[in-house]
Amino acid sequence: MDMTGNHKDTSITRRRALAVTGGTVAAGGLAVAGYQSAFADDATTTATAEAAATASATSTGGACMTLMSSVTEGPYYLDGALVRKDITEGKSGVPLTLRLTVVDATDGCTPVPGAAVEIWHCDAWGYYSGYTSANPGGSAPAESEDGSTADDNTYLRGYQIANANGVVKFETIFPGWYAPRTCHIHLKVHTGGEKEDGTYEGGKVNYTGQLFFADEIAEQVFTLEPYAKHSGTYTELADDMVYDGGGASSGLLTLKAVHKSDPSKGYKGSLTLGVDPDAENTGAGGGGGGTPPSGAVPTGTPPSDGASPSATASS
Repeated sequence: MDMTGNHKDTSITRRRALAVTGGTVAAGGLAVAGYQSAFADDATTTATAEAAATASATSTGGACMTLMSSVTEGPYYLDGALVRKDITEGKSGVPLTLRLTVVDATDGCTPVPGAAVEIWHCDAWGYYSGYTSANPGGSAPAESEDGSTADDNTYLRGYQIANANGVVKFETIFPGWYAPRTCHIHLKVHTGGEKEDGTYEGGKVNYTGQLFFADEIAEQVFTLEPYAKHSGTYTELADDMVYDGGGASSGLLTLKAVHKSDPSKGYKGSLTLGVDPDAENTGAGGGGGGTPPSGAVPTGTPPSDGASPSATASS
């Protein structure tokens, strides 16, 4: 399967809501290498990426450790995410380019090409696609009032298959928040799926986690439109039920502003995800995840389980 082309929008055929057991905390060297690898030119060779990973493993005493511990998938997961880089569907918000690097924590931090990385998060007012009747807490306009053309069942959800360097890229928006959670993005890493004729099916979930944002950046973004229309008490990182204060090891993204003096221009975020491709666990992971305030259930029908990704992956 060619890992360098572009996906078209289609759906995952099969998903298992699984979490992997918690990992150990890595030294900062691996996080730095992950950032450099994620934002390297797309022409970066696999050999270069592997060399950087090897150097990082050496700096941590020869052992590659996972950067993040697995945590709960939370209440807003939907089976059937779309294969695509751009997951916005017209949702308004501060642009966010997200690059994640998947490495094998059991094999010297070598890249894991072919890993399917799936993400989902709320919109600027705290609403999730498929759960648009759930109250995000505080005071916010109805989800339908944002004027976007987004599909209520699919916006801000998607997955990509890692390229030869283990890198995936998403174009999205900076997430908003919902009570009682801090700003975050959910993700799963799948490996071992069959990719015959461009499809991805089966395999296992090696990692279920969440990505987090520094308070000072999130709070600045939330003063901007359309975020400012959602008022109420925002939960900072230190008070979040899932984030445990471990920086990158707990999913804290490295963020770089596109324009230093204008946060509305957007951010680039990155992180290295160290996984064990053989691991699979049916546990719920750590943290409570945050029950929807209204106890809402999905309000629509997610993409058909009968569909399957039919295009090649991109970085």
